[in-house]
Amino acid sequence: MTTIRIRRLSAAPILARTPDELIVRLYAHRGIYDPATATLDLEALIPPDALHGLESAVEHLVEQIRRGGHLLVVGDYDADGATGSALAVRGLRALGAERVSFLVPSRFTNGYGLSPQIIDVALDQRADLLLTVDNGTSSHAAIAYANDLGLPVVVTDHHLVSGCLPEAAAIVNPNQPSCAFPSKHLAGVGVVFYLLAALRRRLRALGWFGAGRPEPNLADLLDLVAVGTIADVVMLDRNNRILVEHGLRRIRAGRCRPGILALFELSGRDHTRTTAADLAFYIAPRLNAAGRLSDMSLGLECLLTDDPDKARALAQRLDALNRERKALEAEMRAQAEVLVKALRFDDETLPPALCLFGEDWHQGIAGIIAGRIRDRYHRPTIAFASGGDGRLRGSGRSIEALHLRDALAWVDQRSPGLIERFGGHAMAAGLTLHMDQLDTFRLAFAEAVRLQFGDTPPMPELLSDGVLPPELLTLETAEALRLAGPWGKGFPEPCFDGAFEVLDRGIMGESHLRLRVMLPNGQPVEAVGFRLGEHLERAQGRVHLVYRLEANRYQETTRLRLLIDHLAVEGVH
Repeated sequence: MTTIRIRRLSAAPILARTPDELIVRLYAHRGIYDPATATLDLEALIPPDALHGLESAVEHLVEQIRRGGHLLVVGDYDADGATGSALAVRGLRALGAERVSFLVPSRFTNGYGLSPQIIDVALDQRADLLLTVDNGTSSHAAIAYANDLGLPVVVTDHHLVSGCLPEAAAIVNPNQPSCAFPSKHLAGVGVVFYLLAALRRRLRALGWFGAGRPEPNLADLLDLVAVGTIADVVMLDRNNRILVEHGLRRIRAGRCRPGILALFELSGRDHTRTTAADLAFYIAPRLNAAGRLSDMSLGLECLLTDDPDKARALAQRLDALNRERKALEAEMRAQAEVLVKALRFDDETLPPALCLFGEDWHQGIAGIIAGRIRDRYHRPTIAFASGGDGRLRGSGRSIEALHLRDALAWVDQRSPGLIERFGGHAMAAGLTLHMDQLDTFRLAFAEAVRLQFGDTPPMPELLSDGVLPPELLTLETAEALRLAGPWGKGFPEPCFDGAFEVLDRGIMGESHLRLRVMLPNGQPVEAVGFRLGEHLERAQGRVHLVYRLEANRYQETTRLRLLIDHLAVEGVH
């Protein structure tokens, strides 16, 4: 079992008597000391002007919109790509574009991003301009091909740039070298939102809107931005928190896409109480299931329809795919555990990085398996599946100590041609290589990781805000914390630690730990540790928990519940 260090965000005890005082203290733990910077008003959004390439992209779109040109949106096949594509299609139509359609590449036949094959399809559909969403920054061959054929490509993306940029008509990406936009953490859907805002401003200046063509309120589409931003696990800096918060407000009020409401209904969640965590754990997986197992066009249609009945039918298909995904994941994860067991005697003798391959593994589930193994063994992990063409498609997940895309770039520089294609972020990346090269890559990747932290990664840490005063272990506090978000990457949900007496224990579902523990005031409360069922035998007597507070609503009743992130025998972490 991997040893975990609990690190408190402050050495000082939590001196708070009310939930409001607690939130002030928690914000300070996250670097917010000025109440003015804690507000999440839309007016505080960073203006779009510093986004490099934005003006050129707007001019190309204005030209096509005014002449009635056909705009083809090409998005990625994940939830960020789907929400970004839905936002682009809805936003462009709302701004007066008469001919807007979309195309989603298949994970299985096209691979990630823009390809020459997609350009051929665009030409068959008589597109006049191609707009990418969440991809395109690395699509040199496809964009060069489009240029030769006279098809302009406007790229919107947020992925890190490797080498030179393609010669697109315009590139809007906050992470391109020449971009001075202060926030580098926009998701793909966030970049599209900024493009639409700048496009509306330009059309307004041209007198485009009037009695017959009303100017749209783009904020009405922020539910899509919230889902995509949370689904892509980007850093929740203040700018992203503003976008997400206003999207959440629209979902809670029921002023969102019928498809999103239908997905809430099928997941058994109350949309009026939704949080960023609900988007991450209930909505995003159902959208992503389409791109993982089938065709993300299904998810995109669910987000585009305004017909509640059609939305419900599409959401039911997405829910069925998600159940199928869970079954495949369970099977693949069991196989992955066997592969890891063959590599080790104990945690300390594992390689510094794990490369796992299953002959029958599903490409769309590989990234999930990499994440599960990474979480369990605290090693950068890449799970490979066969592409059916003699090549392997790998999906990797990293730990905080390693920038995964940079590690792949190091391998590519040291062994040119070993990796056929790669891309991604610090914590997640994908690659393609020939099946015969797996062993060579495994050694090279392990060496790249070893250069960062040696043979053993740094001990994983759990961050805690400290010991919660007993008088604040209440449902009122849980409700206040729910509304004080949005919480997520870079702005973590408040987490506390402390000792509790276990009154009862058991397993919920197949792998979830369910306890009843005693609060300091003598009252019992339910505590749940998702995927922590293996700790059942240790969960007795007095235990030390790292936990979050939840206002758990069940059958019209709301009760306090503890969500366990870590359990240890008291005094042993």
